Amino acid sequence: MQNKITLNAFLIKRYLRFDKNQPFISITAILAFLGVGVGVMVLIVAMAIMNGMTKEFEKKLFVMNYPLTLFATTSKGISQSVLESLENRFPELSFSPYLRMQSVARANGVMSAGIVFGVDAKREAKINEIFAKALKNSNISDFYQDEFSVIVGEGLRDLLMLENDSKISLFFTKLQPTGLTFSPTMKRFDVKGFFDSGLKAYDTSYIYTNLTALAAIKNIGTGIYDGIHIFSPKPQEDIHAIKQALLEIPNAGVGIEGWWQQNGNFFSAMALEKRALFIVLMLIILMASLNIISSLLMVIMNRRKEIALLLSLGATATEIKKTFFWLGNCIGMGGILLGVVLSMGVLYVLSTFPIISLPADVYGITKLPIDLSLIDFFSTIIGAMVIVCIASYYPAKKASQIDALSVLRNE
Repeated sequence: MQNKITLNAFLIKRYLRFDKNQPFISITAILAFLGVGVGVMVLIVAMAIMNGMTKEFEKKLFVMNYPLTLFATTSKGISQSVLESLENRFPELSFSPYLRMQSVARANGVMSAGIVFGVDAKREAKINEIFAKALKNSNISDFYQDEFSVIVGEGLRDLLMLENDSKISLFFTKLQPTGLTFSPTMKRFDVKGFFDSGLKAYDTSYIYTNLTALAAIKNIGTGIYDGIHIFSPKPQEDIHAIKQALLEIPNAGVGIEGWWQQNGNFFSAMALEKRALFIVLMLIILMASLNIISSLLMVIMNRRKEIALLLSLGATATEIKKTFFWLGNCIGMGGILLGVVLSMGVLYVLSTFPIISLPADVYGITKLPIDLSLIDFFSTIIGAMVIVCIASYYPAKKASQIDALSVLRNE
C-alpha cells in the first residue's frame, strides 16, 4: 500500500514539473489552472454581489411593506375588538392599525397623486424604522398635537417644493355635495417632517397623517380601520397562527398576507436571474476544465513509453488511472483554491474601498452591497470540484487502457 502511494505521488510530482522539451503541455496545464481559478473567483464574486443586491432590495421593500398585513374583506372594516383580541393572543407581536385613502396633493402650483395613511404615530414608529427616523428628525410634539399634520417623502418634498411647516392641500376621492354637484373633499395639512425610504416610488406617493384626521375625512367612527400592519420576526410561521386566530373570531371579516406574497413576482424573478447567472458562470469553469483534458491527454501521449514500461514492470492499470486522475485533480483543485483566495481578496477590496459607486437616486445606496452566503459558496466549490473530477476521469481512463506490449514493440 505504501509503495502504491509512493509511486502515485512520485509520478504526479514528476508530471507537474515544467517540461522544457514540451513546454506547450505545461503551458496548457497552467492555463487550465488559471482558468479554473478565474472561473471560481468570478462566480463567487458575482453570487456575493447578486445576493447583496437581493438582500438590499428585500430590506427596503420589507420596511415599506411590513412583514404581515391584515386587510378588511368587508365594507365594515376591521374593528377595535379584533385588534385587541389579536394583541391579547400574540403579545410578542407589534400591531399598527391604519386608514388609507387615495388623494392628490397640491402645493406651490404643482400637483401629485398619492396615498394617505392615517396611523397611530407611536404604534407605527415601533414597526417602521423609516417613519420612526422621520419622527425623530421632525417636531414630534407638533405631529402628535396637530391633528391635521403630515409627514411626506423626500421625493414629494422636492416635487412640490415643500419645507417644514409648509401648507399642503390634499384632494380626496371621497365626494361631498356642493350646491347641485359633488366635489372631492379637500383639506389643508401642515407638513411636519420628511421620510426617506430609498425607493422613489414610495417617497413620491406615500403620505402619513394621524388616524383621527383621516377618520374625520372618511366620516367614520373611532375604532374602525382599513387594515393593520404587524411586525413579526418569524412572519412565515406566524401567518398560520394568526389565520387560525382569525377563524376563531366571529364575523371578523379580515384577511392576511405576508410581504413575500405582495412582492412574490419580483423576488421570483431575482431568484431565477441568480440561478441563470450561476449556470452561465459555471460554464467558465467547464470551459477551463477542457484544458485539463487536453493537457492530460498530451501528457499521456508524450509519456506512452514511460507508462508502458511501468505497466510491464508491475504497475497496475488502476494505479495508472489513479495517477492521472489525481494529476488532473491537482491542477483543478489548485485552481479552485486560487479562485477562493482571489475572490476573498476581491470581496474585501470591494467592501472596503469605494471602487464601484452606485447612484443613490437609483439604488438608494452608494456602496456596492456584498453578501456571500455559505450556500452559494459551497455550491460553487462543490460544482467546480465535480467538473474537475469529471474532466480528469476520461484522460485517466485512456491512460490505463494503453497496450504496453504494442507500445514497447513500436518503440
